[in-house]
Amino acid sequence: MFGYDFWYQPRHKTMISSSWGAPVAFTKGFDLQHVADGLYGRHLHVYSWPDGELKQTLDLGVTGLLPLETRFLHDPSKDTGYVGCALTSNMVRFFKTEDGSWSHEVAISVKPLKMQNWILPEMPGLITDFLISLDDRFLYFVNWLHGDVRQYNIEDPKNPVLVGQVWVGGMIQKGSPVVAMTEDGKAWQSDVPEIQGHRLRGGPQMIQLSLDGKRLYVTNSLFSAWDRQFYPELVEKGSHMLQIDVNTDKGGLKTNPNFFVDFGAEPDGPSLAHEMRYPGGDCTSDIWT
Repeated sequence: MFGYDFWYQPRHKTMISSSWGAPVAFTKGFDLQHVADGLYGRHLHVYSWPDGELKQTLDLGVTGLLPLETRFLHDPSKDTGYVGCALTSNMVRFFKTEDGSWSHEVAISVKPLKMQNWILPEMPGLITDFLISLDDRFLYFVNWLHGDVRQYNIEDPKNPVLVGQVWVGGMIQKGSPVVAMTEDGKAWQSDVPEIQGHRLRGGPQMIQLSLDGKRLYVTNSLFSAWDRQFYPELVEKGSHMLQIDVNTDKGGLKTNPNFFVDFGAEPDGPSLAHEMRYPGGDCTSDIWT
């Protein structure tokens, strides 16, 4: 049984954890054979809280490979949340059923792209991080390989609606040798803006939202072995942090051209940037009782 992230909902006396994989596999970079060998996770584990007794294991199947970040809605009365399944690029919703057990369903699915000049014929989005706004209106997630950040309205948690999307890196940005193919056979690459004269390296990876929900911050390092495998320039030149401005009325995302933190310029750099936290708490750490 593998472990990774967790979230708990005290009023429902429940904690749910995810399962990345075996360190012997992921610490060496990604190898598709390791998935077939069972070295990566596909389960959610349901525990009693705060006792920590394992009550149920949910098998997400082939639609839920590499479940990583796990979030309940912030409203402490709600008995539903989501987990981002990286390899299959699905957002899976988990929820309590009438008999008190827990179940799951795919809420959002990112289609893999058909590729040219890449290691596989298709490229998954690779959802590596997501968060939910403090008012439970919006869900945001990243596709580390594709290079986009998405915003969904989740006022109806069963039926998320895409309301914002912006491209801030990725394998298929213009100028890359890697090319995506559309359904009608045409080559396609994403338009990624330069920020303050900098070409954006890597793909969007970790995100953090301001308390008012209007600014989404993005870094780009996943795990050094994977960075080196998929984005070697990121290891050579270091990470950066971006700001994405958020429309909290109708939805919408826009890269802020005046914000760029270059971790390649650190005195002991280049450095790889990952998690971001507000000292007083934020939407990825605060749980209400």
